[in-house]
Amino acid sequence: MNTEDKARELMAQQRQHEENLQDSMRNRTEAEVHTPHAETVTQEEARELLAQERYHEEHLQETMRNRAES
Repeated sequence: MNTEDKARELMAQQRQHEENLQDSMRNRTEAEVHTPHAETVTQEEARELLAQERYHEEHLQETMRNRAES
């Protein structure tokens, strides 16, 4: 498998991971809307999940750049 194929595979995995995270956030938000103080909790958790997603995406892109340079 060449570098381009690896990069494509990693990007596909990244997209799948992002979709799973977004689905999880939506499902969790829907479940928590009906609990007391849900809005505050949901917003905090959504911010944390988005920060984790951004970190993961940045790390994955850095890994792909490093592999492409090798």
